[in-house]
Amino acid sequence: MLPQVQNLFAEGLATREEGRETFTDLLQGKAFRLEHIISRGEASEPGFWYDQDVDEWVLLAMGTAALEFEDGTLELKAGDAVYLPSHLRHRVSAVSMDAVWLAIHFQ
Repeated sequence: MLPQVQNLFAEGLATREEGRETFTDLLQGKAFRLEHIISRGEASEPGFWYDQDVDEWVLLAMGTAALEFEDGTLELKAGDAVYLPSHLRHRVSAVSMDAVWLAIHFQ
């Protein structure tokens, strides 16, 4: 039996709702979760900060984005990846339409 092929840029990977960010778990193990995210221009709500209990490595596979931290902002383009240790407060201050992310959450 051949393994299943998934295309990270295909419309069918996540249910598309106009103006709605979609999250799809692609793979999960004992100590990690691989998540596929499609953003459609949604930035974090004003005043909202992520403060996660697990480490995260995130890859922006397509599009552009800006991640804001208490010490400044990182501008990201397709192919950029960032390691976010647990409890590093951050937010998405800007993101392009139809941006595609891969995020690994791990212990």
